[in-house]
Amino acid sequence: MSEACSLYGVRAAGMSIIWHNGVLCPLEQARISPMDRGYTLGDGLFETMRVRAGCVMNLYAHMRRLAEGGRVLNLAVPDTATVRQAAADLAEAIGLVEGAMRLTVTRGEGPRGLLPAQDAAPTMTLVASTGGFAVSEARVMTSRLIRRDETSPLSRIKSLNYLPSILARQEAARAGADDALLLNVAGRVAESTVGTLVIAADDGLLTPPVADGALPGVARGVLIGQGMLREHPLDTEQILWAHGAWLVNTLSLRVMTRLDTQVMAQDADMTRRIVDCLQQGE
Repeated sequence: MSEACSLYGVRAAGMSIIWHNGVLCPLEQARISPMDRGYTLGDGLFETMRVRAGCVMNLYAHMRRLAEGGRVLNLAVPDTATVRQAAADLAEAIGLVEGAMRLTVTRGEGPRGLLPAQDAAPTMTLVASTGGFAVSEARVMTSRLIRRDETSPLSRIKSLNYLPSILARQEAARAGADDALLLNVAGRVAESTVGTLVIAADDGLLTPPVADGALPGVARGVLIGQGMLREHPLDTEQILWAHGAWLVNTLSLRVMTRLDTQVMAQDADMTRRIVDCLQQGE
């Protein structure tokens, strides 16, 4: 480990530690170049992963999605063994038992222009935070400002460009809502700004298909893999008539209590079943 990234005295000083390009490093000493394409162009990917009992849950699912994102962007990403070891080292260094880690991979430094350099070295960081799986309620509105482009390959990867979701979340905040549903170009429901939509219909739990612009979320994949959830195209009318509706992601489940002006039905038993399934993982 380099002198610049020495961990001496970190715990005593209460400094945050991150994993940065292969080494553990105090946050204050980590450096990302102003010429990094992740900073200048949003050229990169990320994964937010849940930590339970000191280990990353559903690591293989996260790495499959990261690898697919790397394929789409023609971007080199770390392999599973590297991320597993990095997560273990970081969790041990900070004593993390329950919480979250975010892995960010950018293209690295590059010259001006859109085409990346052939020999660009990716920048990789892993940061952690404490906290358990959160269950809460959410008032939701249908965004009138943002549409999800289901025809774009970017709708299926976790890229660093989150401006559409940021704008939709700001729109929701102005309307007194907690989140916004995003419709696709065809007018069907895709997802919320940071979560997969799940509804309880007469014939079981349904979620919008990836083909409709839904991100292939890891929590979504767990529910599908356990046989609790299946894909089906959805419109807002179906959501309003649902027996219950939820927004799920790796770190949380939010029970939808209102969509636009209508109060939503709730199913407490199904909420418990979904949480139990997500606690088990893949």
